[in-house]
Amino acid sequence: MESSQRNRLTIAIDGPSGAGKSTVAKALAKRLDYTYIDTGAMYRAVAWKAKEKSLSQDDEESLSALASSIHITLSPRAGKTSVFCGGEDVTEAIRSPEMSRLASDISKKRGVREALVKKQREMGKGGGAVLEGRDIGTVVFPDAEVKFFLDADLEERARRRCEELSERGIGVDLQETLREVIERDRNDINRDLSPLKKAEDAVLIDSTHRTVEEVVEEMVRWVRAREK
Repeated sequence: MESSQRNRLTIAIDGPSGAGKSTVAKALAKRLDYTYIDTGAMYRAVAWKAKEKSLSQDDEESLSALASSIHITLSPRAGKTSVFCGGEDVTEAIRSPEMSRLASDISKKRGVREALVKKQREMGKGGGAVLEGRDIGTVVFPDAEVKFFLDADLEERARRRCEELSERGIGVDLQETLREVIERDRNDINRDLSPLKKAEDAVLIDSTHRTVEEVVEEMVRWVRAREK
């Protein structure tokens, strides 16, 4: 960890599924001694709770009420972030392909987004935070001092997703995963509410042929320049 005797900024990292946002954001937060906020995990937690309560994906009123009332805690532990929903550890449960699809669907609901954006802004206010998601630099923190848009080739993103799921013991097929990534991109880019797009003032970084360390090092250089 480096010295915290600097201006503590708000850092937004956006990009499509599988670009490496979570891995990079965690590493960057650790390097800067900042708080890491996984906004995608928050949508997944709401999706998990909605499934537990057997709520219909079309019941926007109930889903919005759930998102407003749900208590989500992101707790760093041994280099990883554990996700708690109402005190229950759902870190692994929310990472299945099913939860990914459900989270993508409910994130289209205006009431759900408004409720979670409010929580995210509360978590990240005051600076010293790294947030990653789909609309951090455009909607959640449009005034963030540093913004990145992390991308990678479609095939590489699908390969990474397969590797991630395999490491958790979830059997997946590369072609099926590729189709899911394409569908997720289509949903994220074309939704009416807070679509995935690069903020005009965001730094574009392609991670396809780069290591996590290389990407983080470039980000640190941008952050240090802004801190001054």
